[in-house]
Amino acid sequence: MKKSQIIATIIFLIASCCAIFFSCGKAENIADGTWTGKAPGFKDEIEVSITTKDGKIVSADVLKINDSDFAVNDTKALLAEIVKKGSVSNVDVVSGATYTSKGIIAAVNAALASAKGISEATTAKLEDTETDVVIIGAGGAGLSAAVAAREGGASVIVLEKMPIVGGNTNYATGGLNASETSIQAKMGISDSNEQYIEDTMVGGKNINDLALVTEMVEKSAETVDWLIKLGADLTDVGKMAGSTNSRTHRPTGGAAVGAHLSAALEKAAKAAGADIRLNQEVTKIINENGKAVGVVVSTKDGEYTIKAKAVIVATGGFGANPTLVESYKPELKGFGTTNHAGATGDALTWAKDFNAALTDIEQIQTHPTVVPVKNLMITEAVRGNGAIMINRDGNRFCTEMATRDVMSAAILEQTGGTAYLMFDTSIRKSLKAIETYASQGLLTEGATVAELAQKLGIPEATLEKTVSDYNSYVANGNDPDFGRKASEMPRALVEGPYYVVEVGPAIHHTMGGLKINTKAEVIDTNGNVIPALYAAGEVTGGIHGANRLGGNAVADITVFGKIAGEQAAKYALGK
Repeated sequence: MKKSQIIATIIFLIASCCAIFFSCGKAENIADGTWTGKAPGFKDEIEVSITTKDGKIVSADVLKINDSDFAVNDTKALLAEIVKKGSVSNVDVVSGATYTSKGIIAAVNAALASAKGISEATTAKLEDTETDVVIIGAGGAGLSAAVAAREGGASVIVLEKMPIVGGNTNYATGGLNASETSIQAKMGISDSNEQYIEDTMVGGKNINDLALVTEMVEKSAETVDWLIKLGADLTDVGKMAGSTNSRTHRPTGGAAVGAHLSAALEKAAKAAGADIRLNQEVTKIINENGKAVGVVVSTKDGEYTIKAKAVIVATGGFGANPTLVESYKPELKGFGTTNHAGATGDALTWAKDFNAALTDIEQIQTHPTVVPVKNLMITEAVRGNGAIMINRDGNRFCTEMATRDVMSAAILEQTGGTAYLMFDTSIRKSLKAIETYASQGLLTEGATVAELAQKLGIPEATLEKTVSDYNSYVANGNDPDFGRKASEMPRALVEGPYYVVEVGPAIHHTMGGLKINTKAEVIDTNGNVIPALYAAGEVTGGIHGANRLGGNAVADITVFGKIAGEQAAKYALGK
């Protein structure tokens, strides 16, 4: 060992011993006192106050929050758990309030930073650096790309402008569509790639890019196996509107897929050695003679540059940018959105520097079952498991398994522009996701159908007849009113209590975006591949056409995220 190395080692050991000695007095050198911290929530900034004593958090309060009512209420339980444990270590986020929960935790960590004598918590890494692959966005597509690129041998940096990973993936509830899977085979479900392709094309009104749809479908089964290997639970299979067969893979019991998948992918990406950086906003993709060679990153502490051999854009859609939404589809002015605050379409601006082509950009989907004002989405799987839709007169008005565009239009035609999603206890038992809605206080309950009608101000006899008629259709396997298929009516509504949740359409998914090929390479307006530039997920267009089927978004982000990571790694390493 060289003399300089020996000296450095001695200095390190001395410093380590000193650190241990001085930290023995109080855990983590946390000073006693009251401290405040801030972090972004789902809608706006969250501010918390904590009091520390003897190295532990002994009290915690929210000073400022502007998220939904149920999320605000659930933060009380989260803070109580933090105080009970005395720290934020191993504290679980609240199901259905993922973004708010992580915002609370980030704010508490910021307050702890002050207690430790750090002026402000930061994840900024300002030094200019280099990597094989840089990925913009840490949602489902970006994290899938990160794992795949690392598996391909490339060094990877993932940049996320928000304080948590997951993006819109955190709020995906239904599941991941896939055909001819090992899970379907175990459950005796008959399905085919051909039928999945046909369903997707029909759902998208046949303006989809058939090559992209075929790639997604044919890679869907292996992607499910890959995700399960990474730690995801996709062992339950249900059916969503527009799908001929049951192919929506989700966690056991029909639990929400999004937050679970985000956590599994984040863990896998970190274990694989990906460098995930939060609060890092990309402002530009560097263009050298038409080739993507890196990015410019902005943080609260300044800017820095990352040079890369390949760049993957996985920034999501623009559903949270009302100005952009209205510019492409004026009739959606004033609509609410299910999207998280970071879905603002930044990549569409960067792409102009490369003359990147856009496709289907005006195709913007509304989700039909979103709780008004609160903008909380009710998964399509509730209808898939047997729920019905009724209007304020107590009547059904459309087949409940209609595609999202058809159902949204039908709801808007009803008095008040909203409707009620109705189900019974047997459906509640069949789908764990419903428990989240119950805990959020979204459900109106009646011991009997008549009692439920009374609470809603609906004529009792009308609602009772509607339910009775529907139950007879289930028994006969035929819906003469609206043509709901026998396979789409898995159970009668006979087990009380009965429930409804008021729902209406809100902006949900932007089907258009950057034009890519089956290798996830971005295409320019002349039809040429832009060197070293890849994209995956909702930032792209062409896969879903004029209407996305429920369950296809998670398939899209994971299949093409994986492809983007594989291809970018090959390009970067010259393979």
